Amino acid sequence: MEQKQFQAESKRLLDMMIHSIYTHKEIFLRELISNASDAIDKLYFQSLTDDSMGMTKSDFGISITIDKNARTLTIADNGIGMTREELEKHLGTIAESGSLQFKKDNSLSDDNQIIGQFGVGFYSAFMVAKKVTVKSLAFGETQGYVWESEGVDGYTIDTCDKNSVGTEIILELLDDVEPSEDGDGGENYSEYLDQYRIQSLVKCYSDYIRFPIRMDMTKSRKKEDSDEYEDYIENVMLNSMVPLWHKNKNEISEEEYNSFYKDKCDDYSDPLCHMHVRNEGMITYDALLYIPSHAPYNYYSKDYEKGLQLYTDGVLIMDRCEDLLPDYFSFIKGLVDSEDLSLNISREMLQHDAQLRQIARSIEKTIKNELKRMMKNDREKYEKFYQSFGLQLKYGVYQDYGMHKDVLQDLLLFSSSKDRKMTSLQEYIDRMPKGQESIYYAVGENIQRIELLPQIEQVKDKGYEILYFTDNVDEFAVKMLQDYQGKKFQSVLDSKLDLETEEEKKALEKKQEKSHDMLETMQKALEGKVGSVKLSGRLKSHPVCLSSEGDLSMDMAKTLNEMPGNEGEKAKAQMVLELNPEHEIYTKLMQLQENDSETLTEYAKLLYDQALLIAGMPIADPVAFSNQICKLM
Repeated sequence: MEQKQFQAESKRLLDMMIHSIYTHKEIFLRELISNASDAIDKLYFQSLTDDSMGMTKSDFGISITIDKNARTLTIADNGIGMTREELEKHLGTIAESGSLQFKKDNSLSDDNQIIGQFGVGFYSAFMVAKKVTVKSLAFGETQGYVWESEGVDGYTIDTCDKNSVGTEIILELLDDVEPSEDGDGGENYSEYLDQYRIQSLVKCYSDYIRFPIRMDMTKSRKKEDSDEYEDYIENVMLNSMVPLWHKNKNEISEEEYNSFYKDKCDDYSDPLCHMHVRNEGMITYDALLYIPSHAPYNYYSKDYEKGLQLYTDGVLIMDRCEDLLPDYFSFIKGLVDSEDLSLNISREMLQHDAQLRQIARSIEKTIKNELKRMMKNDREKYEKFYQSFGLQLKYGVYQDYGMHKDVLQDLLLFSSSKDRKMTSLQEYIDRMPKGQESIYYAVGENIQRIELLPQIEQVKDKGYEILYFTDNVDEFAVKMLQDYQGKKFQSVLDSKLDLETEEEKKALEKKQEKSHDMLETMQKALEGKVGSVKLSGRLKSHPVCLSSEGDLSMDMAKTLNEMPGNEGEKAKAQMVLELNPEHEIYTKLMQLQENDSETLTEYAKLLYDQALLIAGMPIADPVAFSNQICKLM
């Protein structure tokens, strides 16, 4: 038996395989099972064109055997097997892929499920094994051969007794490594001798290999006529074989869709809806997408991780592929399975991002269309969805300087002054009276507080509907939208709100001129707090209100200042104190200007604090405010 050496390049690659190419050692089982599936595929392909073989798909399978005493894990198949020359070629030269050559030789398309193409997955076994033994008998041959290696030192090939066609790979596992005193560096290779650990890895990575994967498992049962239990061995099939997403939609019940979701996405409740997609075109893929019925507890935190499971030919490649979902659709759960992806050498990452971007664009369109359909045809369900995830859509509009507003604007809902019901921007536009040029909105802590704002009286009197913004991101989002179907967004709290008639404006200008000295006195008293003090034509029953001018509103400034990390210079809105010239307080202020300007100054400060409270803003000095009230009383 001759000791043979790997080629120099193969030695270096083998060292990389063991130490750096794969992220997780557990991947070795996925790779070996995929190779076994390839071997079966090759023989099954021959059986389809050779009736004399007398074999059907049900005759094939993969078995896993654990021997704890010998510390071995064996993966066996009854596939095509390998001759001595093939063992030398495929196992003696790293990156020599028999699967890829088989596809070329037989002119097979990518639709044929030959999984392994790089010829390196086999060597992942050395991440967990100190010795690897391969016994194989090729189809049509009578002599079996054994290949053995302990790593970079080389390998041997010899004859062996093997009665059945196929290949078995025996891994003699490495010894466990105790962690260092600081807890680093430990390795538990014995976990791969635990039957439930192996079962879970098969379920995770190889559940949809299309041939049965079986393993003898020790189970327990109650003895007859006794309270005692006994162990017994049962040969268990570990994989599901047929992916749910490869079945026809009309063959799958709603219960099956829901059960799959709860099992794969770790949710205790049924999803709100599912999308089963088969896309054929520049890139072909299947997708099974779900919208959860509720937001995860950490959804709006930095700890939440988005992404879809990514499969190729039913083999899990990535458990969470973030690039398949934009942030604003990060609530989507599910998976994508594509035969067209170009994977890197470890099959853990993609070689061509363009393929992934193409799938992601298609998925984005699918999700948007489903949400639009739900909004139109099942409004109750859509509003339930929006209650959980609407905030994320608004963040999506605001992020990236409004780059995604065209995707998201038709999906937004806001509370409205019309019956306090949720409304879309399109529905608002459809109800607008003739001559209305703006979409009006008001910002507040909640609907009840907004409806108490002095500024909304005039807008309602004009017969205009008002959108109620109660989330911090709402106003930021519409600033990015700028307009919807040519209609500008207009805050009713803006000092430039222009709803007065020309006659009303002229009358107000005369009063403004008459009140010049009083307004100037009040503005000096509030220097540094407001940009100006003026008379207002919008106030009805209230004596005073605060409005803002410029791009930064009071509520936007408040939100920015409350954000973590903004402990330095505070954002500040340019505020305007507006007075109602029809209110009796105005008469009092005019009298004070003539007789007691010092008290007028105190009134200015008091009215400013009152306006802050009405607007839902904090006052700087509550004690001073209280003392002012007592003093003036």
